[in-house]
Amino acid sequence: MKINILTTFADFFTTPLQSSILQRAQDKELVEINLVDLRKFTDDQYRSTDDRPYGGGAGMVMKIEPIDRALASLAQQKGQTSQQIVLTSAKGQLFTQQTAQHYAQLKELTLICGHYQGVDERVAQHLVDAEVRIGNYVLTGGEPASLVIVDSVTRLLPGVLGNQASLRAESHGKPGQLGCPQYTRPANYRGWSVPQVLLSGDHAQIKAWKNQQRTNLS
Repeated sequence: MKINILTTFADFFTTPLQSSILQRAQDKELVEINLVDLRKFTDDQYRSTDDRPYGGGAGMVMKIEPIDRALASLAQQKGQTSQQIVLTSAKGQLFTQQTAQHYAQLKELTLICGHYQGVDERVAQHLVDAEVRIGNYVLTGGEPASLVIVDSVTRLLPGVLGNQASLRAESHGKPGQLGCPQYTRPANYRGWSVPQVLLSGDHAQIKAWKNQQRTNLS
C-alpha cells in the first residue's frame, strides 16, 4: 500500500515514521509512505500555502492551488475505486476503526493535512473523496490527525503485526466491541492478583470469562 501525506510541515513526521511498527512495515515494503511538501507547489517567493479569507475573519486559509498541483503530480483524482483522497478537517466525518479497515483495503491513500483557520472549501467540494476528523476537538493542524490515520491503517495491513489473530478480538474490531482486560507475569504483584480463571488452563472457561468482560465493558 502507498500512503501520500500532503503537508506544509513534513518534519513533523520524521521521528514517528522512523519508529516501531511504522518503521518495520516500511522496511518490509508492506507500506510506502510518501511525504509531499506543499510549499514546493507554490508560485511566489515566500512559498505561501495560505492567504487571507474572502469576506474577512480571523486567521488564514490554505490555498487550493498548491493542493491541486500536488495531487496532479501524484496523478491522484477523486472518485477512484482503489485509491482515496482524504482531507483532515474538524468538520469531517469521524474516523473509526471501520474507516481504517476500509482504507487498509486500498492500493493508495492520500491524506491532506489541513491547517490554519481552514482550507479553501473548493478542495472539499472538488478535489477529495472525504473529509475526516479524529475527534470532537480542534488541532493546530492536520499533521497529528494524519499520523493517527497512518498508524491505524498500517497496523491492519497483512504481515505488519506479528500475530494477525490479535486484530480479530481487539477493541473496535466491530462497532461497539471493546477488548477484555489483559494480564501478564507475575501472577501476584503487591497483593494484586491475576483472575484465577486465567491461570486455570481451561480454555472454555477463559473464553467465557473474556466474553463476559467484553459485555461488561460495552
